[in-house]
Amino acid sequence: MSGQDESSVRVALRIRPQLAREKIEGCHICTFCMPAEPQVMLGKDKAFTYDYVFDMDSQQDIIYTHCTEKLIEGCFEGYNATIFAYGQTGSGKTYTMGTGFDVNISEEELGIIPRAVKHLFRGIEERRDSATEQGKPVPEFKINAQFLELYNEEVLDLFESTRDVDGKRQKSTIKIHEDASGGIYTVGVTTRTVTSEAEMMQCLKLGALSRTTASTQMNIQSSRSHAIFTIHLCQVRVCTPDDSSNETDGRLANGSSKISSEFETLTAKFHFVDLAGSERLKRTGATGDRAKEGISINCGLLALGNVISALGDRSKRSTHVPYRDSKLTRLLQDSLGGNSQTVMIACISPSDRDFMETLSCLNYANRARNIKNKVMVNQDKASQQISALRTDIARLQMELMEYKTGKRMVGEDGMESINDMVHENSMLQTENSNLRIRVKAMQETIDAQRARLTQYLSDQANQVLAKVGTYWDRNNGPYSHCYSDCWFCVCRAKLLESESVNENLRKTLSRANTRSSLYAGGGSFSPAHFAPEIVASDIIEMDFQADLANITCEIAIKQKLIDELENSQRRLHTLKQQYEQKLMMLQSKIRDTQLERDKVLHNMVETCTEEKAKKIKLEYEKKLSSMNKEMQKLQSAQKEHARLLKNQSQYEKQLKKLNQDVAEMKKTKVGLMRQMKEVQEKNRVSECRRNREIATLKKDQRKHEHQLRQLEAQKRQQDLVLRRKNEEVTALRRQVRPTSGKVNRKVSLPEPLQDPSHRGIPGRPHSAGAVAPNGTPRKYPLRTGSVYTTRTARAKWQSLERRITDIIMQRLTISNMEADMNRFLKQREDLTKRREKVSRKREKIATEGTDTDRSIQSLNEEMDALAANIDYINDSIADCQANIMQMEEAKEEGDTVDITAVISSCNLSEARFLLDHFLHMAINKGLQAAQKDSQVKMMEGRLKQTEINSATQNQLLFHMLKEKAELNPELDALLGNALQGIDEGQPPRWSCCMLVVVNLTPLRGTFLPPCYPWQRPRKGQGTWGVINPVSSPKSSHAARLQCVYVAEGHTKPVMCVDCTDDLLFTGSKDRTCKVWNLVTGQEIMSLGDHPSSVVSVRYCSSLVFTVSTAYIKVWDIRDSAKCIRTLTSSGQVSSGDSCVSLRSLSIPPGENQINQISLNPTGSYLYSASGNLVRMWDLRKFVSTGKLTGHLGPVLCLTVDQGNGQDVVLTGSKDHTLKMFEVTEGVQGSIVSCHNFEPPHQECIVSLAVQGNSLYSSSRDYCIKKWDLSRKRLVQQAASAHSDWVSALGVVPGCPVMLSADRGGLLKLWHADTLAPLGDLRGHDSPVNGLATNSSQLFTASDDRTVKIWQAKGSLEEGIH
Repeated sequence: MSGQDESSVRVALRIRPQLAREKIEGCHICTFCMPAEPQVMLGKDKAFTYDYVFDMDSQQDIIYTHCTEKLIEGCFEGYNATIFAYGQTGSGKTYTMGTGFDVNISEEELGIIPRAVKHLFRGIEERRDSATEQGKPVPEFKINAQFLELYNEEVLDLFESTRDVDGKRQKSTIKIHEDASGGIYTVGVTTRTVTSEAEMMQCLKLGALSRTTASTQMNIQSSRSHAIFTIHLCQVRVCTPDDSSNETDGRLANGSSKISSEFETLTAKFHFVDLAGSERLKRTGATGDRAKEGISINCGLLALGNVISALGDRSKRSTHVPYRDSKLTRLLQDSLGGNSQTVMIACISPSDRDFMETLSCLNYANRARNIKNKVMVNQDKASQQISALRTDIARLQMELMEYKTGKRMVGEDGMESINDMVHENSMLQTENSNLRIRVKAMQETIDAQRARLTQYLSDQANQVLAKVGTYWDRNNGPYSHCYSDCWFCVCRAKLLESESVNENLRKTLSRANTRSSLYAGGGSFSPAHFAPEIVASDIIEMDFQADLANITCEIAIKQKLIDELENSQRRLHTLKQQYEQKLMMLQSKIRDTQLERDKVLHNMVETCTEEKAKKIKLEYEKKLSSMNKEMQKLQSAQKEHARLLKNQSQYEKQLKKLNQDVAEMKKTKVGLMRQMKEVQEKNRVSECRRNREIATLKKDQRKHEHQLRQLEAQKRQQDLVLRRKNEEVTALRRQVRPTSGKVNRKVSLPEPLQDPSHRGIPGRPHSAGAVAPNGTPRKYPLRTGSVYTTRTARAKWQSLERRITDIIMQRLTISNMEADMNRFLKQREDLTKRREKVSRKREKIATEGTDTDRSIQSLNEEMDALAANIDYINDSIADCQANIMQMEEAKEEGDTVDITAVISSCNLSEARFLLDHFLHMAINKGLQAAQKDSQVKMMEGRLKQTEINSATQNQLLFHMLKEKAELNPELDALLGNALQGIDEGQPPRWSCCMLVVVNLTPLRGTFLPPCYPWQRPRKGQGTWGVINPVSSPKSSHAARLQCVYVAEGHTKPVMCVDCTDDLLFTGSKDRTCKVWNLVTGQEIMSLGDHPSSVVSVRYCSSLVFTVSTAYIKVWDIRDSAKCIRTLTSSGQVSSGDSCVSLRSLSIPPGENQINQISLNPTGSYLYSASGNLVRMWDLRKFVSTGKLTGHLGPVLCLTVDQGNGQDVVLTGSKDHTLKMFEVTEGVQGSIVSCHNFEPPHQECIVSLAVQGNSLYSSSRDYCIKKWDLSRKRLVQQAASAHSDWVSALGVVPGCPVMLSADRGGLLKLWHADTLAPLGDLRGHDSPVNGLATNSSQLFTASDDRTVKIWQAKGSLEEGIH
């Protein structure tokens, strides 16, 4: 009993009910308990399994019965126990443990500790009464109690009566020690001896009332300390040996007197731990002492979490467990991984507002299940020795018995061994028992079959006798051969019936096969969807089943025929015997009648007259003739019977053949069943193997994708840090003023860190280690040995650096998601309050009854709008929670590098190497943090100044509008509403007033100078661009396509252009994208800070997408032209402008040059051509959903059309091919092309244009081709269309004319249907790079830094002139 035994920590989960405040604020329940399973679902699909799960409606007694009852019983057997509640603040820990005493608490609401006290003293009384009834000595019990409080990392005694009010602020005198066996005990704690339940409860109340509590925003009565209530139980009882020891003692005593009673002393301690809840200061609103208490509580819980992780996380198992990081973990050292039976009750909140705290608690509880405690009985030394001796005696008695029975034997070499006969005997006994079971089962089967056979034969005999009796009565005797004929007619009818049954069975089987084939061919799951192995196995199994059904049917039919033939043989044999007996009887009667006749005639001759003799003779002749007739009938029946007997040999042959067929069919059936079982087993094994392989491949794929994303993010971060390193060091040197050579050397010491290759090759030695940057030799040169150049050290540093970066990125992403979720929660709370306010207002209006209908209708509409917004926010919260769960799973899958294991495996030189690099990293990170802080402070100052300027401008604008409002009643009404909003504390809506002013003055068709302050050029961007009109030529032969305006403002060639009816967007090599107002003819804004040339631009729904190198910037031009997202060619998304500091033409590793982008007609998806693929982006969520693959070379151009409810993406590549992709909304992953257009171009395709059902493509082979999209074939082509590369294509608005431009600046017009040339004109003196159209104009961008605006004068179908 004293030996160690492993026991896992059991974990129970309790979900408290929702509070009234949470229901009022509209919080949703994010947990769901699986019925009849100890499993809880968090969010949509994340499941956690524990030992016990208690839902919101669970009662206190149920929790106590499952979690604590067995622990109390174990204490009576000498086992230590611990039960502690863990969770966030306000999750119901104190209520569950029962330390928060209330005057009005009922019996049903008592917590674990009061119920455990009652159970303890009830168990003591039961054991005393049981010992008295059995006549044994009554056990003695001694119970002590301690109550500790851990407040601000100080252990305080709650039983100390002399403690003053300020005692918590004094240093505690309680010490924590460890005994020789590893147990934890305290010194200086008040221990109270209790003898009754009431006394124990009084002590518990006294300590609970002395505990520190306070009110926070999350909990009215929040525990501000950890409480540990300990019960020490010591009992002295009579030893209770087991049965084997009793038998042993009986044999040893051999009838002697009873052995005197032996006593044992058992001790046990039970810890009831009520932990203070983890809390966040921004949610609890704690300040001052409350904030210090919260920090201390979180520190203790963090140490507890680290201990749980070290003990429970299998991937982080290490030799050191940080028990000494906190006094809480030191006190609970026995409970976690020590000598104790431990139950952890994780208390959580069901509301989605506490989702992150709930997730953290569930993760820690899940890890705690893996903790293994070494449980042993606490006995005194004498009891332990007696138990050990008793165990040895029992073992020796067992060995002696084995020697006596021959089970053990000693060989010639003196070695002990087990007798082979024992093994053989045990095997034979097992086989004998199995055979007995089989014989018994077979005998039962034989008896049942025999009973059935007897019953069947009796029924059949009764039926035959009834038929024979009926026929006998009808024909006055069995003297007719009709009976045999009837019998054979019956047999023939049964044979025909069996054949018809066989035919029906065959038709049914064929019909079933046809139906199964139809289902297999026309179902939604066709064999083409599955692997060939699965289809082949299914076909084989179906063949086996069909063969088995056929054989079973044949066996049944032939078995019927065999039974009928056997019955007919038996009946024929019976009839034969009956006929032979009747013939013998008739022959004997005839002989007797003839003798009697002769005798009577002889007598008559002697005595009677002749007449009398004749009369007698006639009578006898009549008798003889009748008998002869009857005999003839019997003879004819006998002949018929003989004929049937001759046919009997044929029946016997047929019967024999049928028996053989049946035997062979049964063998075939057995073989088929065996083959079916083998095939099924093979299929099952192969399916399991395939499932395992698929699961492994999916897991590996997720790991690889996660590692790839991590590496890409790490690489981008490293590149950003490397590019900004020189600026950071320069700024740092400016802050320090070196005053001497020594200080100068200290300042210059980090200079080797600024080498850009340092991060790329972490293990490179510093060659300038012996000489300072100023040329003077150093007093202590750096190490130049092979310590810093070992390959192992470099590999370890790289793995650690990658792991640290991954952890930082994961935590950053999760914190961003959590911030979004908190923002949504705040919005939902505000909307809920507004809905309550509107509801009260509606009720008030309904009670007053003034203008009720209209007001209530408007309020109902507002209520519906608020409810819709709340539903949308709830969906957003659920999405955030699902994303957080996915990140947590990815983090668990990505934990491939154990930092502790890597560090612990380092030798001294590797540790120095790692420490040096950690120091450099800490300096760099600290410098970056300081710079970020200074930038934040500077931005805060600018924000404050901007707010002041904005208020001043709003005031001026208001006064200006007020003067104009006197002449405009509508503007006066808007100003009145604005003033009302100011009175209610809401900012005025100046945009409405500004729109009124703009609408009062029509601007279309006129070009006004810039008049808004935000249209002034920023520093470093040069002058703003202007769209200037171009005078039309005075010649009568002027072209019908004329340049009407020229947009000038770029300082370098314009690379791309996009437009609407009111706006124009141009991208240039000057790294800017300009936005032009086509109504006013002015540049509105300039979107700068691109890493290189802007090669493509697109506009949709107030969002501008610009492409530069491997990045796509998303600009929101409604809000001061702010970059809200940055997309990369590899599929990464970052908030804001992540490439603001990049000024290099080089593309980061892992990225590709983006050549062109295009939007689908609805503006919901963006397609970007980078490398040899096209990436798809969902603009509603700003995530990459997949890619279009299939090209062998870079994709240079693409366009998107709509068809059959899906996007039709057309791509042209450097591999001379033109491909079509059909993309359905919502599809994800890799998509291959649905069609390749043939024949391909001779050179790379550089431009595409779509009009209706026609596609136009141009290439560097000077050729333009027209394709029919419906029939997917080439319709027309114009070879040598230009004398230079065709760089752009477009369709002239309003007429069936296609426009092409080349690198020489020449513009050509073609008929859209026939590709017939309509003329050309000189558009630019430099290459044309882009072409765009709106509803009435064309725009061409050129290397001459201008964008020309063209307009058609008349119809162009007859020619350009």
